[in-house]
Amino acid sequence: MSRLIRALCAASAAVAATASNAHSQNAPLPTIVVQGERPATSGPATQSSQTAAKDSGSLTVPNTEAATAAINQTPGGVEVVPDTEFKNGPANTIKDVLGWVPGIIIQTRWGPDGRVSIRGSGLTRNYGNRGVNMFMDGIPINTADGLTDLFEIDPTAYRYVEVFKGANALRFGTNSLGGAINFVSPTGRDAPSFDARIDGGSFGYVKSAVSTAGARGPYDWYINASAQYENGYREHSRNDVERFNANFGHQLSPDAETRFYLDANTWRGRLPGEVTKDQALNNPRAANPEWVRQDQQRNIDSIRLANKTTLRFDSTTVDLGVFTHQRHVDHPIYRYLDYTVADYGGFARATDDRMIGGFRNRFIAGVNLQTGTNDYAEYENPAGAVKGALLRSELQKSQNHSVYFENSFYVLRNVALIGGGQFLHAVRDRQDRFLSDGDQTVSRTYDKFSPKVGVLWDASPNWQVFGNISRSAEVPTFDARTFSTFSGALPDVDAQTATTYEIGTRGRTPDFTWDVSLYRAHLRNELQCLTTNVFFYSPCNVVNADRTVHQGVEAGIGLAFLKSVFAHDDRVWFNLAYTYNDFRFDNDATWGNNRLPGVAPHNIRTEVLYKHPGGFYAGPNVEWMPQAFFVDNANTFTVDSYALLNFKIGYDPGKGWSSYLEGRNLFDKRYISTTITAGTADPTAELFNPGMGRSVYGGLRYRM
Repeated sequence: MSRLIRALCAASAAVAATASNAHSQNAPLPTIVVQGERPATSGPATQSSQTAAKDSGSLTVPNTEAATAAINQTPGGVEVVPDTEFKNGPANTIKDVLGWVPGIIIQTRWGPDGRVSIRGSGLTRNYGNRGVNMFMDGIPINTADGLTDLFEIDPTAYRYVEVFKGANALRFGTNSLGGAINFVSPTGRDAPSFDARIDGGSFGYVKSAVSTAGARGPYDWYINASAQYENGYREHSRNDVERFNANFGHQLSPDAETRFYLDANTWRGRLPGEVTKDQALNNPRAANPEWVRQDQQRNIDSIRLANKTTLRFDSTTVDLGVFTHQRHVDHPIYRYLDYTVADYGGFARATDDRMIGGFRNRFIAGVNLQTGTNDYAEYENPAGAVKGALLRSELQKSQNHSVYFENSFYVLRNVALIGGGQFLHAVRDRQDRFLSDGDQTVSRTYDKFSPKVGVLWDASPNWQVFGNISRSAEVPTFDARTFSTFSGALPDVDAQTATTYEIGTRGRTPDFTWDVSLYRAHLRNELQCLTTNVFFYSPCNVVNADRTVHQGVEAGIGLAFLKSVFAHDDRVWFNLAYTYNDFRFDNDATWGNNRLPGVAPHNIRTEVLYKHPGGFYAGPNVEWMPQAFFVDNANTFTVDSYALLNFKIGYDPGKGWSSYLEGRNLFDKRYISTTITAGTADPTAELFNPGMGRSVYGGLRYRM
């Protein structure tokens, strides 16, 4: 697979060198958008999403403005992040893309790995991610049982990213507590004909990326390849990632378009492991010696093929798609894991936007089908990442099938009442092929219906007020106790459900932007992944908490408080992303009303950024966690508060040459970036991942 990626990278570079003149001279270049500035909200009184899609040049992939017009018809917390907000920097991890979106908590581990949580979803995941549905171009990248690997996400490859918090992701037929994140690629109709960049920085970080795009008649193409290497801040944390992303579109007619996607990725990574809190703060660059002795690694090859076709009939648009996602994981940890995952699926979605009896009505209905198999084996790993005796062999089968609908009826020209729901049928089936310790074959079926009601008021063309009540459901993944390696009778793990209440507002004026949501979710059977052995390795058992409450505030604010300081129409922006998390047990028989572990009550990012109309920008920013958080359900042990000072400076005129220089954690603060969680922890537990020390990055980019 690694050779395939290198060959694809070389091919794309050759195509880019020869194809730049084939790009349509009228294709739009990316718009410069500063932090804090968002495209104006577009409600029913301005531009319908269908008209916006028509104007974007592609039926299958709306451009940033069209995507914003569509997403702002959602009565809840949503956001579109354009690439102008994350490509003027290292573009290394998912935190570089989504770190300024209020409500998203991203806790890095090492390399591209980290924990992504929205509204407390998947807080106790020790590895992988659960509770947020990830998509690329509207096509799922989660495995069929719900887990996601972040290494496949390449920040240099996307035009924009859509964030749907909680049940606001019903547009994709998903209804998890965390919602959905959709990474959207450019097409040949809205991307530069040639785009190349190179980035470098501390701890041996080097990344190069090149893309080409073009359109000729009814055909268009976009091809992107990148290679990334870093020695790592910590010992035994070297990472080598290569990615290839391409899509090819064909306009069958003015009202029909089909697009094919190909993504191939390879990751070779060493794992430094968790250490004690004392070690993390006093010797943060050291790896866990046992992880080094076993040479723990995570090596993945993956490939995704997909097709999406969009058809337009007067007031109705239909999207049809099929996909397959194949992965091979070679993963020596405390045991040697070797498995192959094969996922297949399809989807259909219809959007009808018309006038009924003088009232506007927007109806969405769809079906998602996804099935997958995991050919799984575990071996001993006595030392040095060498396979020992076979300890486990099984075939895991997952099915997730859902149907959904959502209807928005505009009782007034600017007020919509919204109702919808999703029915989910999920199956988790494990066939045990290692019978020397008993037959642990098990199967479980889940059927869940999740309704939603809401209201959306376009108070003016530039701002909105919204509210909704929704239900969500999440089915356990295969690492839950129902599907664990342990023999004997075990209690079942139930699906997690939640009822969420949300109100908020968002809007934009030329000098002030805001996006604020307040929510409260009542959960039953919250899925917790609790560590059972806090030394040398960190497996966990997934169990159900009884009742829990998640509530919080998600606030993003941008304010231009100085204008025309050094030039006409320049600005100094104050930007703030604030997330308040109040997550607690609710009269639990064991844990009472303790706080849920894994996340701080307050997470703040703020910056002062000068933007010159010619493309120059500069300013400091701060990441601040002002209050400690607990690492265990018993609330006996905490992670200390911290603040990090960063600074960036750069020049980006929108095309041609651009560059940046960025310093992070300039005072070299020692802090904990993330933890694994336990029922009850103690100071000797190896639960902690140290945050990265002082680092500096720089890069050059050229666009045609």
